[in-house]
Amino acid sequence: MATIQSVAGENEQHPDVALVEQVRAGDVSAYDTLVRKYERQVFRIAQHITQNREDAEDVMQDAFLKAFEKLDQFQGNSKFYTWLVRIAVNESLMRLRKRRTGKMVSIDEDVETEEGSVPRDLADWAPDPEQNYTQAELAEILRKTIQGLPPGFRIVFVLRDVDGLSTEETAETLGLSVPAVKSRLLRARLQLRERLSRYFRRKKGSAK
Repeated sequence: MATIQSVAGENEQHPDVALVEQVRAGDVSAYDTLVRKYERQVFRIAQHITQNREDAEDVMQDAFLKAFEKLDQFQGNSKFYTWLVRIAVNESLMRLRKRRTGKMVSIDEDVETEEGSVPRDLADWAPDPEQNYTQAELAEILRKTIQGLPPGFRIVFVLRDVDGLSTEETAETLGLSVPAVKSRLLRARLQLRERLSRYFRRKKGSAK
């Protein structure tokens, strides 16, 4: 009885596990449910990494196909979405490598940082709310600014601050340590805040 309860508890923590089991049992329509549930998030992540809509669409399709083919490798001890995103990130990076011949893009590049010398809380990187921009304009400015971040920082920022994964989930997805994720996220937020500040200073100056 305890075993059944523990399994039920796992299913409560990871609601997609039941769908995965249905697919393994031969119910392919259950996989369609998973695709519909996560296709927008996977596409958004792929587009942030590749910065190309067509590449992002290809990555999304390849990621779902590869996940389906490797479904027997999903252990169920992490969220299906985290596992899926890791596949999508790898597919996106491979596409970047093919596109940028001779220029390798790696998430594992070392980042030197002095952890104690920068502020811990940099969540307030958003533009000044007094600026008279519509939500759509701000969203487009932010999207372009995120695209300007180095790939290693951009991927961590998108997973953590845009897609809402936890630090631990982001680390697991990218195969990084938790301190490495925190370091890259910190640097990404610093760079993003500085880039946004410069943008709004230029706009304010040109408006005078």
